[in-house]
Amino acid sequence: MSEEPQKTYGGMAVVEGVMMRSPNHYSVACRAPNGNIYVKTEHIEKTWIGRQKWLNKPFLRGTLALLDTMGLGMRAMKIASEVQLDPRFQPDEAEDEGESTEPEGKKESRFKRFYDRNQAAVDKAILALTLVLSLVIGFALFNAFPNFFGQYLLAFFHDIGLEKDANERGTLTNVVVEIVKLSMFLGYMLLIRRMPAIMDVFRFHGAEHQAINAMEDGEELTSENCLKKTRLHPRCGTNFAILVFMIGMLILIPIPRPLFLEGDPKQWMIVFERLAIEISLLPLIAGISYEVIRLAGKFKNERWVNILLWPGLKTQLITTAEPSANHAEVAITSLEATVLAEETGELTNSDDYTPQFLREEEPAAPKEHVDAGTGQADLAHEL
Repeated sequence: MSEEPQKTYGGMAVVEGVMMRSPNHYSVACRAPNGNIYVKTEHIEKTWIGRQKWLNKPFLRGTLALLDTMGLGMRAMKIASEVQLDPRFQPDEAEDEGESTEPEGKKESRFKRFYDRNQAAVDKAILALTLVLSLVIGFALFNAFPNFFGQYLLAFFHDIGLEKDANERGTLTNVVVEIVKLSMFLGYMLLIRRMPAIMDVFRFHGAEHQAINAMEDGEELTSENCLKKTRLHPRCGTNFAILVFMIGMLILIPIPRPLFLEGDPKQWMIVFERLAIEISLLPLIAGISYEVIRLAGKFKNERWVNILLWPGLKTQLITTAEPSANHAEVAITSLEATVLAEETGELTNSDDYTPQFLREEEPAAPKEHVDAGTGQADLAHEL
């Protein structure tokens, strides 16, 4: 009889918290303004794309997983953000002040009435729009700009005397473009890391990794055990992003520019052709990167994994930070709720959750409830 495959858990940091996911469920846990830990667990609903079995194949599922992760991540961010703004979770003083400033007799806006009647549809539309805008902005920043910069930079060098034969196939331009892409990504991460709010998100990111590492090592989920673990993990999205850059370099640099345009095309025409090529190859690049990440996750303690993923693991030193016990408690909460849902189907929804290791132990059963013959306590009163 074959053993049941081990279920994989992952996650991401959100505002003041952590989202953990399993194959069928996800949980969002965050520290509310009043200090309580809020947690909400839901089923993962597959989209129309996610239900297409032919897409869930090696080298195709990478793009599917990327879109799925982005969509789920935005839902988790929305939940965490709403907790921070919800009057129920504000400190008592702030809540009292808020009540005194609310104008009496104010009519609800037409939009609010529409939103209340169609909340689910509006939320899905907003999430879809946000996802599309994120993809467009990301592509413009990390693909379009580097391509325009590299194309016109090398054209300028040609004008001032660079031998055209030195860049006949555009290989040198491709190298410059890929270096600019990676530099912009790392620079962006280093820049936002300086913001206190983002640094706190990076601490939750580190706590997420430590909690998963503790569970995968078979240790009890306590703050002490988690904080002893490394804040790096091979299945991290940072690793995936760096692999996309690296594999993209290997695939894209040898492709000539221009590839299909004939004659002496204008620089902007070459750039647009190049962007079309990159978009068409993105599923392949993402697919290869995803398969490498999946394989590395299964052998995360092997030396070859650390060598292969060394650039991504080192980049995680930027996108994570050492957490405190408070950060670890939230990550543990999210992971506990997700494991519970995956194993029993029970969904956790709590405004004030206490992780298992912080709960007081149940009082011992009175002696009269102990069966002298078997030595086992009658725990019926505890159920």
